[in-house]
Amino acid sequence: MASCEARWVGDAEKAQALLSAIDADDPGMFTAEIANLDDGQVELIVGVTADNIATLQSTMDDLLACLAAAEASLDAIQG
Repeated sequence: MASCEARWVGDAEKAQALLSAIDADDPGMFTAEIANLDDGQVELIVGVTADNIATLQSTMDDLLACLAAAEASLDAIQG
């Protein structure tokens, strides 16, 4: 069994948009939550657990690519 976690810190609205970008993916392959931080920001936490490292890497690569594309789009829109 292999597991990995990715964490992103920022504002709640952007975190929700990023979460929405990966929600359409297979939700059984990962967990995701938004946690409030003391400084008014939030942390998006995405966790993946897989039977082997190859599957873990593939799933995390897909999720990170979706998150990166969504973040770039949001940055372009917000200017």
